[in-house]
Amino acid sequence: MTTLTPDEIFAYVEARESGARTYATAFGAVLQEGHGARIRDGHGVQYLDCLAAAGTLALGHNHPEVLRRVREYLESGQVQQALDLTTPAKYAFLSALYEWLPGTMADTFRTQFCGPAGADATEAAVKLFKTATGRRTVLAFHGAYHGMTAGSLALTGNLDAKDPVPSLMPDVHHLPYPYDYRCPFGLGGEQGVQVGLTYVERLLTDPESGITKPAAVFLEAVQGEGGVIPAPPEWLRGLREITARLDIPLVLDEIQAGCGRTGTMWAFEESGIEPDAVLVSKAIGGGFPLSLLLYHGRYDAWRPGAHAGTFRGNQIALVAGAAALEVMAEEGLVEQAAVKGELLGGLLRRLALTHPEIGDVRGRGLMWGIEIVDPDGPADALGAKPADGDRTRRIKKACLKHGLLLESGGRHGAVLRLLPPLTITEEEIHEVVAALEKAMIDCG
Repeated sequence: MTTLTPDEIFAYVEARESGARTYATAFGAVLQEGHGARIRDGHGVQYLDCLAAAGTLALGHNHPEVLRRVREYLESGQVQQALDLTTPAKYAFLSALYEWLPGTMADTFRTQFCGPAGADATEAAVKLFKTATGRRTVLAFHGAYHGMTAGSLALTGNLDAKDPVPSLMPDVHHLPYPYDYRCPFGLGGEQGVQVGLTYVERLLTDPESGITKPAAVFLEAVQGEGGVIPAPPEWLRGLREITARLDIPLVLDEIQAGCGRTGTMWAFEESGIEPDAVLVSKAIGGGFPLSLLLYHGRYDAWRPGAHAGTFRGNQIALVAGAAALEVMAEEGLVEQAAVKGELLGGLLRRLALTHPEIGDVRGRGLMWGIEIVDPDGPADALGAKPADGDRTRRIKKACLKHGLLLESGGRHGAVLRLLPPLTITEEEIHEVVAALEKAMIDCG
């Protein structure tokens, strides 16, 4: 068999894969190997990986304990696929997962294993809460990202993805999210939070709002693709109080921000609330495809077969996921993420002092966003300069030259996003920021 060069492999795949590719358009190389927070391409060039498969690889590439457990399982003769039948692997995973549920959730929540992607959990939640409440309306927020399937796309805020699609799920309405740097009410701070909560409450209680009582409200405690925007804890507490009082289920999308990413196991934990449901995917599978919906048992209105899927609860992913959850507990990786996040955030804020093109630095744990602006552009009423997506793309490309892989997102694609593995070392964090600074200098 003829051995192809990395460039020939890339060209072959590029000519045959769809135009929907995203990451491959920025990283124009063959990804060959990965260990921990470092990857190597087909030409032997090494990079620090601050993308981690969009946050999926919480333990980094090829964590030895996850690999050991998967190999052990594959050689054990146990089933590799089981639909929704009970297996020892499912028991082990659920036992490990429920140890991480806060408050009363471990005693009251049930689990629906979904298809392999996070969007499948979103779709399942929409179906469940429409079934349980008998209502048709769903609310989400500006800047939201809940997936790219037809139903989850309706809940997503990004218009570039939605505009080409003639028909999406009806009766979905979007509300203002507390984006302090570019406050939708032009207020910011505590005023912006309180006005935002008042807006939500008035909309839900106004008989002339034009919006019927919703089946559920979906949100991210820290928006990811929307630009790494953490919701203030007081806003989350206020929203929880309003939705509970009005008997409206609150669904927290923890697909990217969960599993220790923000320095707590779940991003909503900082606020002290308990939602009615949680969407989980990405890191929960230990690097393998896994997606699930956790929800309060009072909403378990499904009959057998009401929601199905061949690969729901894939056995290999359950084994890897259980291993990852146990490693996170044994090595204190969630607590470490909080400490390392303080270091990373501090270094990024220090960088902002000498780079006026950095308009805002925000995040929690090991989930950070750097909003790039035109420093010579006009400021708005709150002092925010215009978003600069072109400069952001140039910086992202220059980062590759300096051995750093990251992603962009947010409004106008103007936010550089850092999602390193929770296992990244402090030394590597310093390397990340040094490479980012070199890339910014390159781009003027």
